[in-house]
Amino acid sequence: MNDPHDPLDPPIRIAAVGDVHMDQDVLGRFRPALAQLPEQADVLLLAGDLTRHGTEAEARCVAEEFGDVGVPVVAVLGNHDYQCDQVDKVVDVLANEGGITVLEGDSTVVDTPACRLGIAGAKGFGGGFAGRCASEFGEPEMKAFIRTTSTVADRLGVALRDLDCDVRIALTHYAPVADTLAGEPLEIYPFLGSYLLGQAIDSAPTALAVHGHAHRGTERGATPGGVRVRNVAHPVIRQAYSVYRLG
Repeated sequence: MNDPHDPLDPPIRIAAVGDVHMDQDVLGRFRPALAQLPEQADVLLLAGDLTRHGTEAEARCVAEEFGDVGVPVVAVLGNHDYQCDQVDKVVDVLANEGGITVLEGDSTVVDTPACRLGIAGAKGFGGGFAGRCASEFGEPEMKAFIRTTSTVADRLGVALRDLDCDVRIALTHYAPVADTLAGEPLEIYPFLGSYLLGQAIDSAPTALAVHGHAHRGTERGATPGGVRVRNVAHPVIRQAYSVYRLG
């Protein structure tokens, strides 16, 4: 097993993008760059908001655009993908027509030339960040809001800790830290992510955390425990995908 503090040769190459909001009029936008993917990356991560409204038809556009790209594709859903209450159909299309692995509180392992790469994923939810966050107190609606985030974060943490792999990555849609929200209005931070996700990521020896959702945010940040965090929302990275090298 590789020591995570030792350099890997070759390094693990992680391609990632989120918030692609696919529909018929977007088909073909990413495909030319994706044709070069096998030469540039070992895996592609999709950080949620794959569709505009979460319909089965839009999911077929995602499957057509991001399926059969020559490397394993692993995804989480985003809030847009839940809009039309067709989550089961969306996941089914992505998996069966696109060969895309969709995670929600669970994990998968990808064999790369460098090592066994473990990816734990969850959509995440809101709540805010240390010092400026909501708490599970008061009205039932507020308790339910924060309880949702707590439950999702707990599942993400367990999935990360239970991985049998050499290197771990956390994949979410909502942000685990405030760093990568810089540029967004402060008033909406509680709806863009939660520190509980960051705590879950720090509970395991995680090498990288990837998320989307914050279109006007910043690409780079870190958890309190020092895990590198990258906001790969398409409006932030402004390309078909970014590639991050571990090792």
